[in-house]
Amino acid sequence: MHGDVVFCSGQIGLERAGAKMVAGGVEAQTRRALENLRAVLGQAGMSLDSVVKTTIFLTDLGDFDVVNSVYSEYFNPPYPARSTVQAAALPRGARVEIEAIAMRDDGPA
Repeated sequence: MHGDVVFCSGQIGLERAGAKMVAGGVEAQTRRALENLRAVLGQAGMSLDSVVKTTIFLTDLGDFDVVNSVYSEYFNPPYPARSTVQAAALPRGARVEIEAIAMRDDGPA
């Protein structure tokens, strides 16, 4: 955390215990990665509504539509700025990884 900005490391679809990847493919991994991101932000007193930028790493850009569908369930318009890139490989064999930058909103200036 830097002032009112939180930089969240990439989250993958690890089960809450963190031992293994969730079952169910890229859709389930995306949901779990976003839930993990939500938990990290919660520890900082923030929520997904605080996110201003995400970067999504996919091992297969062919999964974009599935990931985008799940993503739209977790974020509301105006959506955070987003970059999506294909990576040759991700930790623990993950198919998706999501990192975020969030800002604390103290209301109108």
